Amino acid sequence: MQDAQIAERIRRTYELLRPEMDERMRRQWAAAEARGFGYGGITMVSCATRMSRTTIAAGLAELDLPPCRRLREATRIRRPGGGRLSLTESDPELFAALESLIEPTTRGDPESTLRWTCKSTRRLADELTQMGHPVGRMTVASLLHEAGYSLQANCKTREGNSHPDRDAQFCHIDRLVRGRLRKGQPSVSVDTKKKELVGDFKNNGREWHAKGQPPEVRVHDFQDKTLGKVIPYGVYDILNDQGWVSVGTDHDTAQFATHSIRSWWAKMGCRRFHRAKDLLITADGGGSNSSRCRLWKVCLQQLADELGIGLMICHFPPGTSKWNKIEHRLFSFITQNWRGHPLDSRETVVNLIAHTTTRTGLLVKAALDTNQYETAIKVTDAELAELKITRHRFHGDWNYTIKPRS
Repeated sequence: MQDAQIAERIRRTYELLRPEMDERMRRQWAAAEARGFGYGGITMVSCATRMSRTTIAAGLAELDLPPCRRLREATRIRRPGGGRLSLTESDPELFAALESLIEPTTRGDPESTLRWTCKSTRRLADELTQMGHPVGRMTVASLLHEAGYSLQANCKTREGNSHPDRDAQFCHIDRLVRGRLRKGQPSVSVDTKKKELVGDFKNNGREWHAKGQPPEVRVHDFQDKTLGKVIPYGVYDILNDQGWVSVGTDHDTAQFATHSIRSWWAKMGCRRFHRAKDLLITADGGGSNSSRCRLWKVCLQQLADELGIGLMICHFPPGTSKWNKIEHRLFSFITQNWRGHPLDSRETVVNLIAHTTTRTGLLVKAALDTNQYETAIKVTDAELAELKITRHRFHGDWNYTIKPRS
């Protein structure tokens, strides 16, 4: 009974001191307890603490060292070379096998099934184990970090084949815009923003609400047959830092695009530029205002006839829509303004757009466009020949002027 009480005391003492002791201190403390118990002490302490008898014996050997030597080795926890070898030392081919799984096209088998699956640490560990290298997922993560690997998302950097006259077109647009801004002449940037579902759908971003009370939205983003989608088409006045957005409900066509420009001129442009003789429009090379769209040019001719001013059009080269001014001076701020807010109605979309502001004084107006726009309208060669269009000497397919016919 006395031995059981001593073993319980040793166990409780060990549990109390264990968090404060390193490996060296633990074995020496256990050795001191065993020596104090006498014969059978190593067995007693080993059963109470679940420490190896070999470890306790090593501690007894350290207690027998001369004081000077014990003091010299006080800073060392293990003897040189002690402890278990790392997996890369016990299995020299482990890291090479891991690299063959990470980069199968350059270092391993291009037909590896892992090439077409998610390369998680757990899956990599399973594959290595099947290859004869038993390892855990945490060890795989450590090896990857030591080798300079980290989790990386896709990075949009490749723009594809750029047009040989891309930079020259940028310079051409910049020269025209700067010249007009110096003279106070109108210059606008136009484009269609991403279509948005209308309804109580999730909208990326966050906004402040009472804790634990987030806005509840639908689980699935299936289009509401009643509300449908909205198509914001923007016109950005570069000189005055002002924008107009027509929120369409039908189709994104050339007629819708030119009607948006017409609405901007009626609501905002004519007041600012009542003496203007022409208007510079910079647009993308595709979409409803495509440089190859015949209907776009026909609608522009009708707009020029109505306004009585010339329209100078400059298209950005293919694949460069992100350089259009409207993208980062108007649309980006609209996205920030409605982040985390469900677009539950068309009125909500219009109000959120119209209340978009910046510290530099951006002014935005918006209106709902409920007109119906026919699609697949064909423009004949005869109709195209009636246009009063003058192509510029530099890239007339991208740069042209349409003047009123009357």
